Amino acid sequence: MILPTPDHLRLDTKGRPYFLWDCDVTEEQFKAALATDDPDLRAYWLAKLMRQAKPDDVFLYVSLAEIRQMWDRVRPILGKERDLWTFLLNRWEAARVG
Repeated sequence: MILPTPDHLRLDTKGRPYFLWDCDVTEEQFKAALATDDPDLRAYWLAKLMRQAKPDDVFLYVSLAEIRQMWDRVRPILGKERDLWTFLLNRWEAARVG
């Protein structure tokens, strides 16, 4: 993580993260959704996070290992952010191996 958004800017006064601008979900509810046992639901919320949050903020909620584990489910629903995340994951993998 390089520069995550501070809490007072990341969450509104009701505890809703900025990147969930299109739904009325608190950070607590969002974390619960990311922890669900339903892999499709989990992929939906993870993809939403990866599409709409700053990359640094993604890692406030999930680890790189979790993204890798869910990658096959998340990749198809990343939309225009798919190329960015593919690039980042490939770079991190190359750095880890090299």
